[in-house]
Amino acid sequence: MAIRYYKVAEHTFTVCMADNQKGIALPSYEPFAVSADGVDELLFALEVDDAFYPLAKGELIGEFDCGAADFGVYRLNDGTCQMLISPPGGQYCGLLQASPDFKEAVIATRGEDSLRTFAVNNALMLMFAFASAGMGTLLVHASVIKNDDRGYLFLGKSGTGKSTHSDLWLRYIKGSELLNDDNPVVRVNGKEVMVYGSPWSGKTPCYKNDNARIGAFVQIKQRPENCIQRELPLQSFAVLLPSMSTMKWDKRIYGNICDSVGRLIELVPLYTLGCRPDREAAEMCHAEITK
Repeated sequence: MAIRYYKVAEHTFTVCMADNQKGIALPSYEPFAVSADGVDELLFALEVDDAFYPLAKGELIGEFDCGAADFGVYRLNDGTCQMLISPPGGQYCGLLQASPDFKEAVIATRGEDSLRTFAVNNALMLMFAFASAGMGTLLVHASVIKNDDRGYLFLGKSGTGKSTHSDLWLRYIKGSELLNDDNPVVRVNGKEVMVYGSPWSGKTPCYKNDNARIGAFVQIKQRPENCIQRELPLQSFAVLLPSMSTMKWDKRIYGNICDSVGRLIELVPLYTLGCRPDREAAEMCHAEITK
């Protein structure tokens, strides 16, 4: 059995590959690889073993999608969680069984190597989000620009222009670099709020083991004219919460994430940017949120 250690946003986890595993490649995790030396606490451990088969099937709790994958969620009487993972509209390629706290799990995969890798990658992303939920850690659906040692997170539904706006900053705002384009990690520690790169960056291969103190969140909305305003706390909460990876039917996880979002809006401003995909929008946004 091969055991690999990774460290993302100061959290260390392991992936254990059984001897029957071949063809699963995780190149986006390599910038986050660490040795076992000095590791005294693990966020979670995932075992990949295609010979695994559950002794019992749980009750269907719900189904959800994260844009890139579909999940069917089942729960056993002892709280053990089972998930069927599949590409959008496709047949399942992974069966994940996790402990109630998502600290330990095993996944069996099937299909071509690309599908098996897809299943493991999505299982790791979910394990990270749910195992860290009580630690002030949030996996956020956003595109992040780092500028002058501050991180700026652009939020919005798929297709609203988050990546496009990040690209405008890269082109027109001096000193900008892309930190992550889909799923950065946010951590709240006391009065400090940091954003970290992660192995999960959607269609853009941006897997940076880097971080920055957060300067602002910006909700992107397409508008015929460029305008920007700072939101009040209640509206900020309503915007931020849907951008977090969570399961509403798990009261513990959902409650922890709501608490962390509540702390976020006390410490970091959120703006709404109505914009066209042009240089003026990037310059207006930069001027306002970096005051």
